[in-house]
Amino acid sequence: MNVAARKVKKRKPVRIKVVRKLVERIQEDFEIEDNLDGAFLEIAEFGELQLLLADKEPIVMTLKRPKDLGSEEEITFPTLRGILRWDLGKRWCAVDRGAIPFLMNGADCMAAGIQIVDPIIERGDLVWVRDEEHGKPIAIGWALMDAETMDNSTKGKSIRTIHWIGDDLWSIDK
Repeated sequence: MNVAARKVKKRKPVRIKVVRKLVERIQEDFEIEDNLDGAFLEIAEFGELQLLLADKEPIVMTLKRPKDLGSEEEITFPTLRGILRWDLGKRWCAVDRGAIPFLMNGADCMAAGIQIVDPIIERGDLVWVRDEEHGKPIAIGWALMDAETMDNSTKGKSIRTIHWIGDDLWSIDK
């Protein structure tokens, strides 16, 4: 699944009590202290994604894990804008400068470009990819390898990219 060429549908404002469980799940999973008080919240559909928007920016997405990566359970994960908002420190890998142009065009992340990996990553996890030098998020995708394999591999795809800077999800309301 790739978010390119998708449009926002069924967008509607909600009160925090409607999305409290979702917010609490993200807060717990990623150790976030932001409770979104005072933010204008909306929920929307974006292709196969369910989105939570805060002040018109998509910050959380819910989607199903692909069958080939394990059970088809629903996964809730911050979008790139959410990662920037909360400065996350979990489920990331850092890539070298050579990989960045490819990732910013929606390419999958190859093992050769990965320099550092969060050791908690398992195959089938949603992970975010950051620039090794600045630590800024570039893309989000499904881990095709666990952390150790990703760290030790020099060839093959390690992350199937689903969201990147500049795609349609990134550009909502811009």
